[in-house]
Amino acid sequence: MATESDGEEEGKLIGGNQHLVVEDDLREMAKKAAWSVSSCKSGNGVQFLRDDNLETYWQSDGAQPHLVNIQFQKKVKLQLVVLYVDFKLDESYTPSKISIRAGDGFHNLKEIKTAELVKPIGWVYISLSGSDPRETFINTFMLQIAVLSNHLNGRDTHVRQIKVYGPRQNPIPLQPFQFTSREFITYSLVR
Repeated sequence: MATESDGEEEGKLIGGNQHLVVEDDLREMAKKAAWSVSSCKSGNGVQFLRDDNLETYWQSDGAQPHLVNIQFQKKVKLQLVVLYVDFKLDESYTPSKISIRAGDGFHNLKEIKTAELVKPIGWVYISLSGSDPRETFINTFMLQIAVLSNHLNGRDTHVRQIKVYGPRQNPIPLQPFQFTSREFITYSLVR
């Protein structure tokens, strides 16, 4: 249903998923990050991107592109960005073209993905993995989500939620392999 691409190529994402479904081997990484936005209307600030309420939203206020900056204290591995947008409710405020950039800070951000959203309603998944199957994640200090354009040539944008996921760490330190089921993890240590 959805296709994506990396670098300068665009991927069209059609539709959306009403329920957030993420694999067990991923964990939410953005809880410990510092979040900022390029602009916001009063009463619709950055905190609404993280409040787990689909009725609230961040609304930009100003010229495009509209930016969401996610900065981490240490380098983290990121694999998936998930946004909740709703064309039925937000119409011209709904993003239609998004760019995802990564780097050590504002000075060296590099575009790693672009996606075109076609009247999305629900959770939209954007994988950060590269075209090489060995590139399953990116290693970065900062992630920037740029809304380049909106549906119906809208000026400001609404984004209701953003989640950022990375690979789950091996729960057993100093073990060269990782168990795949909870049952094996339970019996992995001998007392």
